[in-house]
Amino acid sequence: MIRGVRGATTVERNEAEEIVLKSKELMEDLVTKNKILPEQVASVYFSVTEDLDATFPAKCLRQLQGWTHVPVMCMKEIPVPGSLPLCIRVMVTVETDIPQDAIHHIYHHQAKQLRPDLKK
Repeated sequence: MIRGVRGATTVERNEAEEIVLKSKELMEDLVTKNKILPEQVASVYFSVTEDLDATFPAKCLRQLQGWTHVPVMCMKEIPVPGSLPLCIRVMVTVETDIPQDAIHHIYHHQAKQLRPDLKK
């Protein structure tokens, strides 16, 4: 079965080091909690709000063991008025036997407010 696994985080500043660090923390948590192996992943899509342009958040995947050949892409979010600033979102498309209602979507820092329904 193919599933989408979502996540989001925020940074405090538009700085390359922080963007990569927070993206890496998010991906490590998402991968661990969902027991995802790189060879199960079809693709990873990152999006950032328009106030983030210091680097590509996908660079974080190149720091993770085994993720060298996983296709990744970065894009800008739609600039909806009043939306959460300094936000990085991710969608991982993965082959897994985990039922959809058992997937752990991961939200860190200020991004937790995006999905209050997922709080446990």
